[in-house]
Amino acid sequence: MAQQVQGVIARAKGEPVRIETITVPDPGPGEAVVKVQACGVCHTDLHYREGGINDDFPFLLGHEAAGVVESVGEGVTEVEPGDFVILNWRAVCGQCRACRRGRPQYCFATHNAEQKMTLADGTELSPALGIGAFAEKTLVAAGQCTKVDPGASPAAAGLLGCGVMAGIGAAINTGDVGRGDSVAVIGCGGVGNAAVVGARLAGAARIIAVDIDDNKLRTARSLGATHTVNSRETDPVEAVRELTGGHGADVVIEAVGRPETYEQAFYARDLAGTVVLVGVPTPEMKIELPLLDVFGRGGSLKSSWYGDCLPSRDFPMLIDLYQQGRLDLDAFVTETIALADVEKAFERMHHGDVLRSVVVF
Repeated sequence: MAQQVQGVIARAKGEPVRIETITVPDPGPGEAVVKVQACGVCHTDLHYREGGINDDFPFLLGHEAAGVVESVGEGVTEVEPGDFVILNWRAVCGQCRACRRGRPQYCFATHNAEQKMTLADGTELSPALGIGAFAEKTLVAAGQCTKVDPGASPAAAGLLGCGVMAGIGAAINTGDVGRGDSVAVIGCGGVGNAAVVGARLAGAARIIAVDIDDNKLRTARSLGATHTVNSRETDPVEAVRELTGGHGADVVIEAVGRPETYEQAFYARDLAGTVVLVGVPTPEMKIELPLLDVFGRGGSLKSSWYGDCLPSRDFPMLIDLYQQGRLDLDAFVTETIALADVEKAFERMHHGDVLRSVVVF
């Protein structure tokens, strides 16, 4: 039967979030109910609250989560009750043109649970990224559950559900960073620092972290950056070139999502190098580049969707590295908080002094 649990709701644009009672239905065909153990506070949740994604209020926030499958619906075979899972917002369909071409990481028909979770009065909720994990339990499509080693810390593992995977994947999957490459990462918040980690895992010889905040740069160095540049004090393009023999980096990852930092990334790469945009811009932003420079510099200009990850492939592999001590996911957990502290975590996010606040149930 349907269950009532507590969840974090954004009722209207810009209003502080509140904890309310929500109703979670029994899973239908292809669905699963997951008991959430931990959920990171991501900028995307704040974008939902601010109306920056869409206006389908009220939202059930939270999406960067790990937990245990409680029950499954008819036809579900990939997970079963008791499985420890990371939730993802890319439940691949297997049938779209990307999947049929053997590129499921680009699935164009990802799906969510068919049923809706509701407020106690029956008002339908829009779950953030089809997940809604700032709640004691949530209903998702079974394909949004990726089974991983249950020995992993839920607070750390859940971060692969969004920000950390986006950054690591931007380096490894989208940027195709290779052994001996030079890499610059512009913007060293949670996603940017995850890109630093991804570049290190891939064997980059030189990893240049760029930000305007010295605290973030210190964190980047602790996670594997070999050089740091404070772009408030130094021209980042010139600094990156100077640190790469005058040429520019082989791969530049832009983790801010602003026109000015994208332009810096474009000119900070070497000829035939790669720019990866993983920072999320807002709809009104535009960029203007000389077309001759786009042609003359060659290389690739890429966008990274969710780190171009395939959860069934990447999550278990990264959790194995974490369990082996080769991937320090715990370093991204700045603090653990209660469900009632999500609004305060949004405020801390503005100050830039956290990589991730994580709600632990």
